[in-house]
Amino acid sequence: MSDPVMIKTIYLKASPEKVWRHLTDKELLARWFHETDRNLTANASFQYLSFHDDKEDRKLMWGDVLESDPPNKLVHTFTHQWLNGVVTTVTWELLALEGGTQLTMTHTGFVAFAEYADHDKGWDEHMLRLRMMLS
Repeated sequence: MSDPVMIKTIYLKASPEKVWRHLTDKELLARWFHETDRNLTANASFQYLSFHDDKEDRKLMWGDVLESDPPNKLVHTFTHQWLNGVVTTVTWELLALEGGTQLTMTHTGFVAFAEYADHDKGWDEHMLRLRMMLS
């Protein structure tokens, strides 16, 4: 049996450069996904932060940027405490189209099907917010 691959593609009425900023700029990431401790730049380690200001440790998810080719491709690792040490990989590919951008997100590396199902639902919600911001 082959490993499952989660692939989501959306079409945005925004240039690849604008979409790229929404994937990598900490201020823009906070508007559709989660606040981060820094911009997602080449070779950066980063943390996504919880929405709860009352917690001392707001680290929710974390990863490392593995590849950064603005505004075409971003690859980073992705994990959180509920993955129990499993480190997954998220790849964002941007394709310029007349009038906008095709954005494809590929998320791989989960161990159990339930992890795919849970993250599939979450990505749908986040990508809907991104679409609302950029279309």
